[in-house]
Amino acid sequence: MFDKIVEIVSAFGYIGVFLLMLLENIFPPIPSELIMPLAGFVAARGDLNFIAVILVGTAGSVVGALPWYYAGAKLGQARMKRFAERWGHWLTLSPEDVDKASEWFDRHGKGAVFFGRLIPAVRTLISVPAGIAGMSMTKFLIYSTLGSLIWTALLALAGYLLESQYEKVSEYMNPISTGVVVLMVLYYLYRLIRQRFGKKEH
Repeated sequence: MFDKIVEIVSAFGYIGVFLLMLLENIFPPIPSELIMPLAGFVAARGDLNFIAVILVGTAGSVVGALPWYYAGAKLGQARMKRFAERWGHWLTLSPEDVDKASEWFDRHGKGAVFFGRLIPAVRTLISVPAGIAGMSMTKFLIYSTLGSLIWTALLALAGYLLESQYEKVSEYMNPISTGVVVLMVLYYLYRLIRQRFGKKEH
């Protein structure tokens, strides 16, 4: 799996990094914790520019956050929760997730968008309460971009620094990366089944 993802990033280049990070924020196929280190790894081999990898990864992350921001702004908290109850199982989004993200935003204010982008469990959904609260697009983009830039840079740097240890890295990363993808798929299916059948029971 490690070699396969490296091949994909190498083949599709910056567009691949951008699209994977965009999708990771809307729908969880492969986590950024796997995408960006491998993109940094590819950059260290000379196939991509390291700074460009960070910039396109950040751009993909921010663009991927916009649909959630607009959903929160357009629907509001009550309608967003109804949307999550009806359709959220496809995105592993529950009404409780909307409430938790809103509580996080209320507790930490506008800085929640910045810090939220650095926390895996929060980084996607923090866009929803920002939209609900009517946070200005300018501030949302600034905080999201800064938080996403730090996150993607750290992950890409980790992969970049490991390049010289390719044989060692590929040896232990193959089972780890495969395991991460399998766990993400299983977790998605678990949330999908739980929300779908849990809703029917009510």
